[in-house]
Amino acid sequence: METLKEGTFIRRFRARDGAEVTLRAPMWSDLDDMLEFINSLVEEGAEILATEKKTREEEADWLAQHLSAVEKDRKIAIAADVDGRFIGQVEVRPQGGYSHHVGVLGLAIRDGYRGIGTELMKEAEVQSRRLGLEMLTLDVFATNSRARRLYEKLGYRAVGRVPKAILKDGDYKDSVIMTKDL
Repeated sequence: METLKEGTFIRRFRARDGAEVTLRAPMWSDLDDMLEFINSLVEEGAEILATEKKTREEEADWLAQHLSAVEKDRKIAIAADVDGRFIGQVEVRPQGGYSHHVGVLGLAIRDGYRGIGTELMKEAEVQSRRLGLEMLTLDVFATNSRARRLYEKLGYRAVGRVPKAILKDGDYKDSVIMTKDL
């Protein structure tokens, strides 16, 4: 399996609602969709760490670094689109030093498409093995039961909890640390 280059096609599948979903490497042309996507998650109050909307300039800077890291195999990023529109992404950041065999996974999917998480996670694991990673780890809001069920279904297990790691809307929430051996 080769390095993911901008826009590299990975595969297609049908979502439960019948929509055809394409998995591919992210592209520079995703910029506006990605900006709208992250800002919609912030507006929704989704259980993600981002708390403020991004400007186009901020998103462009982030995307430039993101694409560069993907093309150098310093990060895995898999975009999902329906009819050419970006609807979500999974990414894995390999750690360094003595933890070079571990990747940190992050997943975000647009509301209305969250049933595709299983396919994104499976592909992230395939790409992680390609990079020689042996373990994936992630943090999830303790209150995000849907995401936790997905991760557990795929073999991730809770290995720790950080009390009050998240302060959202004046309420403290725990973060759950989950891992999976690949």
